[in-house]
Amino acid sequence: MEGIRINKYLSEAGICSRREADRFVQQGRVLLEGRMAAPGDRVLEGQCVTIDGKRVKKEEEEIFLAFYKPKGIVCTTADTEHGERIRNVVEYIQYPKRIYPVGRLDKDSEGLLLMTNQGEVMEKILRSRYGHEKEYFVRIDHKIEEDFLRGMGKGVPVLDTVTKPCKVWREDETSFHIILTQGLNRQIRRMCEYFGYRVVYLRRDRVMNITLGGLKKGRYRKLTAEEIRKLKSEITDNE
Repeated sequence: MEGIRINKYLSEAGICSRREADRFVQQGRVLLEGRMAAPGDRVLEGQCVTIDGKRVKKEEEEIFLAFYKPKGIVCTTADTEHGERIRNVVEYIQYPKRIYPVGRLDKDSEGLLLMTNQGEVMEKILRSRYGHEKEYFVRIDHKIEEDFLRGMGKGVPVLDTVTKPCKVWREDETSFHIILTQGLNRQIRRMCEYFGYRVVYLRRDRVMNITLGGLKKGRYRKLTAEEIRKLKSEITDNE
């Protein structure tokens, strides 16, 4: 049977990630030719797919944005979380076309967040086995000791696993920089807690070749053609 899987179809149409597409299908929000879609369904050319009653049409424009997420904004496309109304990142930006965040940056943190309508690119960036770098600036609640920096760099037991070795260097007495190649839930905060430190400020400064630069908090910019070319090149090189 030809065609492409329903989750990939929605991802390539710029609707959401494959993971979110699977969730939408399971929730019964997706129809294929008028019937409720099922996980694993394949979409043939010319078939009608709708989500929440709206027909899915592929967005021809490739959209890649760098956004300086402020603290308090949630990295999701949902309107609620744990039953409570939230202010999500898509609502905050109010971009005129459908986009979604590449991964998450927790609510209490700020910094660089990539936004796109290119689901396949997003999926490849998020796959931790490729080791894509993400750089952070962190301030903690008391003086940094050398044992702390060494321990953070070697790997830390968190969430029933041990974090991968990473680069860590001091900025001043209470702040440091760290480069991660994985994305566990609240990873840096949990790593610091293991050594008895509490994070008081956390900012993501870089994802792969994209940096915050002079971007102001709460603002976004389109990636340059060269940034997009290099981003895609790094993804391709790791396949």
